[in-house]
Amino acid sequence: MIKAFVKDFKIFLRRGNVIDLAVAFVIGTAFSAIVTSLVSNIVMPPIGLLLDKVDFSNLYVVLKEGTVPGPYPTLEAAKKAGAVTLNYGLFIMSLISFFIIALVIFSIVRVINTLYVKPAAAVTTKTCSFCASTIPLAAVRCPHCTSSLES
Repeated sequence: MIKAFVKDFKIFLRRGNVIDLAVAFVIGTAFSAIVTSLVSNIVMPPIGLLLDKVDFSNLYVVLKEGTVPGPYPTLEAAKKAGAVTLNYGLFIMSLISFFIIALVIFSIVRVINTLYVKPAAAVTTKTCSFCASTIPLAAVRCPHCTSSLES
């Protein structure tokens, strides 16, 4: 039974889909790190400046104070004190990261779709000039009205 399992597993691994999935996962993880850095270091600082120098990573609500009573100047200080926090600023950054990733993936899919333009189907029919029926292109007499189509 184990030999059959190992044999089936080897066949599964030899399929191209598993390798493709693994490569896509690694590239996706690397891309996610790049986008996270882009959002944290390039996109959010100007937005924070527009919103009166708000640091999104430090936007949170204290749900329960920690061992050291608040107020806490930063999220890190709140975590060190053991406070329970609702970190909505980090969630906003994650949303922006998601939308940037979705926009990039949508753009890539659009470009790929333009590369795979389907060729037009070959014309195999024509219209009878007498009865307007659709007939094969090679027909010399209409099967519907029996008119001669040779001209």
